[in-house]
Amino acid sequence: MLASACTAGSSGGSGPKADAKQTIEVWHGWSADHEVKAFDDAVAGFRKQHPNITVKLVKDQTDDRITNAIRGGNPPDVVSSFSTDSVGSWCNSGAWQDLTPYLTRSKVDLNLFPQAVREYTQYKGRRCAMPLLADAYGLYYNKALMKGNQPPKTIGELTALAKKLTVRNPDGTIKVAGFMPSAQYYEHQVQHLATEFGATWLTPDGKSNLAGDPAVKAYLQWDKSLIDWYGYDNVKKFLKSVGQEFETSNPFEQGKVAMAIDGEWRTKFLQDEAPKVDYGTAPAPVPDGQDARYGGGFITGTVIGIPRGAKHPQAAWEFVKYLTTDTHAVVTFANGLGNVPSTLPALTSPELKMPPQFTTFLNVFKSPNSATTPPTPNGNDYIVKFQAYVQDQWEPGRVTNLDASLKDLDTRVDQAIKLNGG
Repeated sequence: MLASACTAGSSGGSGPKADAKQTIEVWHGWSADHEVKAFDDAVAGFRKQHPNITVKLVKDQTDDRITNAIRGGNPPDVVSSFSTDSVGSWCNSGAWQDLTPYLTRSKVDLNLFPQAVREYTQYKGRRCAMPLLADAYGLYYNKALMKGNQPPKTIGELTALAKKLTVRNPDGTIKVAGFMPSAQYYEHQVQHLATEFGATWLTPDGKSNLAGDPAVKAYLQWDKSLIDWYGYDNVKKFLKSVGQEFETSNPFEQGKVAMAIDGEWRTKFLQDEAPKVDYGTAPAPVPDGQDARYGGGFITGTVIGIPRGAKHPQAAWEFVKYLTTDTHAVVTFANGLGNVPSTLPALTSPELKMPPQFTTFLNVFKSPNSATTPPTPNGNDYIVKFQAYVQDQWEPGRVTNLDASLKDLDTRVDQAIKLNGG
């Protein structure tokens, strides 16, 4: 039985037909009451269209649970993940089925999705995932703390304004940060900020490109320069003093930060937790002299697919197709979660109901200048390693030779990729 379960659905042609009476099990990661309701609301239309298919939704699932279920030969029929980090690994290993036969048979036009989204749902030509809503990053600014200044469009403007708006205590520690550059500050992680500088992460042949990419060095030098202006000890004290990212103690919501890079979901948190904060949003600044790139940003998103061993792959595909390509379903889900719709038609749907500040993120998502981190066979290991390097070595000032340290990091990243079949 285990052997047959492991191979079921691997070709996209086995299992009962989609019009047969059956039950499919769908695993997802959402757990909060409003999130679970949003998912259920999005699925309602599928249930009406396919009364023969009973959909069992299982909440609060993680990537590890998904992987273990697939390895154990008893996976659900549909799986989803909040992150694109594991797409390369799942596609490369076949843990998530190649959806190309399904897409071809259903005549799904991939031009429904922006280019960056098409990229982060495949690995080396194997498309094992479909996009299920998206996240786009931009600049949030507190209008009261901006004191009449317009949001910066370049890194130079951001740096000058960050210094101008910073308020220090008498002992020099930070009372209000104009902009906190540290990679340890919530969504200011390396993949979000270095991408704004144009970091490409890998060479065309899939090798780590940290030492060879001028954009990476530009990001690092800017990061260290602004941290040194604040004083590293002051940065550490500030980071320890601020609240939790997803609680009302968030420093932007508390007026302790004038500007910050964050995802579109912050609009919903501000609406619910800090409705009195008068704020605006704009695309993230770009390096000086690269004005043509302004308007883009870092994007990523939730992905959904059919695992190897799914017992009802035909019905599973009908579910995945509906949830990711039906405009009403996509918009219903986006409205419920406060996320960016992942298809171009949904972005302009009159059903989309978001606050005015959300428009920035819709535009960032559509922008040809937006980018994401490329997939590898071992997920986001290269990002994890670079994040650790920046926060543990670079920002504290422990690096004596930038080029040599980045080359060493490249070597370690490449070794890990090779071990995982890259």
